[in-house]
Amino acid sequence: MNGESIKGRLLVATPSLSDPNFFRTVVLIIEHGADGALGVVLNRPSELEVAEPLPAWADVAAQPPVVFVGGPVSPGSAICLARVRPANGDGWEPLVGSVGAVDLNLGPDEMTPRPEEVRVFAGYAGWGPRQLEAEIHSGGWFVVDAEPDDALFPLPDDLWSAVLRRQPGRLALFACYPPDPALN
Repeated sequence: MNGESIKGRLLVATPSLSDPNFFRTVVLIIEHGADGALGVVLNRPSELEVAEPLPAWADVAAQPPVVFVGGPVSPGSAICLARVRPANGDGWEPLVGSVGAVDLNLGPDEMTPRPEEVRVFAGYAGWGPRQLEAEIHSGGWFVVDAEPDDALFPLPDDLWSAVLRRQPGRLALFACYPPDPALN
């Protein structure tokens, strides 16, 4: 990584990452710098409908329209990602293509332009200074480019293998790695 920011890129958990918070996860990095990193887990849906805590946002919630578990840090906080076309506007900070972070203090009708679809995350994944770099170096994460559809992927259980499958070379082989090789 050599000190360069990976903001807007994906962390894909390697099969050796056994931490239950991150087993077979895909994390979109929202911030990364000298002070550490912050991201959201893209493939951990909860059972809580978006309409329950955020009724104003329910009609623009991406499928499935539930709150996702963004990570183990600060589970009472919310982070929202949205697809906005054109890819600019008030209350929106770009991350990947037409997808960016949204200020939930505004309602969707207060944003210009109005978001096409959103995904809400409870909590986030966070790393202190150089902690993420150490995890990457030790083989816990693959760092890959994100595509705009990753953040709002409608089949979260399939995202881990879908992201790996599109990677070049040997990395794509991990898409077929079984959850428990001992049962293979």
